[in-house]
Amino acid sequence: MVKKKKAAKAKPRKKAKAAKVLAAEFPRKHRIEVEINGVKYSHEVEPRLLLVHYIRDVVGLTGTHIGCDTTNCGACTVLINGDDGQWKAIKSCTLFAVQANGRKILTIEGLAKDDELHPLQKAFWEHHGLQCGYCTPGMIMSALGYLLINPSPTEMEVRQGISGNLCRCTGYQNIVKAILAAAEEIKASGKPPIEPP
Repeated sequence: MVKKKKAAKAKPRKKAKAAKVLAAEFPRKHRIEVEINGVKYSHEVEPRLLLVHYIRDVVGLTGTHIGCDTTNCGACTVLINGDDGQWKAIKSCTLFAVQANGRKILTIEGLAKDDELHPLQKAFWEHHGLQCGYCTPGMIMSALGYLLINPSPTEMEVRQGISGNLCRCTGYQNIVKAILAAAEEIKASGKPPIEPP
């Protein structure tokens, strides 16, 4: 008969000391401060919390949708101010909330002003740029990010500009028409697609 060796037990003191060192070096939560749609927020969050979950679950803005959580669909697209001070469209499932600390963020809820739809929202409505509507917030935010780069796009450029967003319903025809119509309306107004952050 073979005798089994007893597993060596770690000394409780060493475990406790190691846990204290880890807790000091890797705090469980971090305080972040962001401005979303012009409103300042400050919360303690876990380092692994994705920005999309922060926006939806902590702040309570559910217009930003979760489609895949793997950067494939674009349903979670928002605008964030970049290092150069300009708005940039990002998929909010690609960023941890702690990485957005100190940034300004614009979601679909922040587009309409004074009870008036943004030209992109209005164009999506008028040109039937949606069916089920699930991709629409991300599609509009991606289009807005693209119009900031290219305010007078061609049809092909619009298609390339929204190529990171998936729509399973519409076939993109009316989405493209809506974006082109919004680009024309914005251009005619003489105003930027959105105010700088």
